[in-house]
Amino acid sequence: MKNRLPLWVSLCCLWLSLCGNLHAQEAPQHGSWVVKDFKFHTGEVLPELRLNYTTLGDPKNEAVLILHGTTGSGAGMLGANFGGELFGPGQILDAKRYFLILPDAIGTGKSSKPSDGLRAKFPAYNYDDMVSAQHRLVTQHLGIRHLRLVLGNSMGGMQTWMWAVKYPDMMDIAVPMASLPSAMSGRNWMLRRMLTDSIRKDPLWMNGNYKEAPPSWQFASVFYAAATNGGNLGLQKIAPTSDRGDALLKQRLTAPFAGDANDHLYQWESSKDYDPSAGLERIKARVLVINSADDERNPPELGILEKALPRIQNAKALIIPGSPDTFGHGTTGNARFWKSEVGQLLQSAPKLPR
Repeated sequence: MKNRLPLWVSLCCLWLSLCGNLHAQEAPQHGSWVVKDFKFHTGEVLPELRLNYTTLGDPKNEAVLILHGTTGSGAGMLGANFGGELFGPGQILDAKRYFLILPDAIGTGKSSKPSDGLRAKFPAYNYDDMVSAQHRLVTQHLGIRHLRLVLGNSMGGMQTWMWAVKYPDMMDIAVPMASLPSAMSGRNWMLRRMLTDSIRKDPLWMNGNYKEAPPSWQFASVFYAAATNGGNLGLQKIAPTSDRGDALLKQRLTAPFAGDANDHLYQWESSKDYDPSAGLERIKARVLVINSADDERNPPELGILEKALPRIQNAKALIIPGSPDTFGHGTTGNARFWKSEVGQLLQSAPKLPR
């Protein structure tokens, strides 16, 4: 008869194995912090502003701030195409080496937002409010005095530009992605305005006091996404015929639509006065701009980067070529396209005085 370990020993071994695996994976930690009497750019004051966040790693390590896109969340950046390419063992932002901070911006995730109860009485916020709140979370609550890197995508990319201008001594490296350091304008703004107007003019919106989600919310959101995301070659690849296009639209228009109409309305309108262009000379961080050649919202042919980069002491751009395997504005949400260049910058960029 073969020797067998006692049951309690086997269970202990299994428990230790599981604990080891959890430690190896650096399980995300979630938290919230309440800011008392937060004053918005409009002068409105919210007695309690809740800021939710996700972290990975040890707070004693160098800190990295990751900023998400419109209607997204910090936890959403943990997905396979983004965090799965960056935060694991041996990857460029290995959570065993860095302290990773992924906040939910005002109006998103589990941070304070209109759908918590105030609905359309929630204070109108803009990107400056969101960045100021992020800075207070990082410095006052988490106690971080300096960041090795600030990296953001889409809305998070625009907020990365603002971080670099507003807090030039706070970071060594800034990586704004899918964004431009210029005023919200052109097709990007006009389609956002059409999206929000579609919601406001829907009879079921009822000045924000709707009993059921206004149907225009999903329709306008799908329209905006089709017009400003996916890439010409990418969409042609997945919808090469009208029938395939119809099937794709049907899928998107009938799929469960997460979120809340008021929350999304506030998110899209918050970008209206975005414009960091006046302060580019104040930036001290090494800047790597990452955009894609097929980005519908930030097309390279506008020539904005060519004019902006010479105004920044240490800045360069990585433009990812468009192809049937890229996704237009959504390309940079896939870290495989740029992680090598960011990894090299993390290795070479000097640490600024603190």
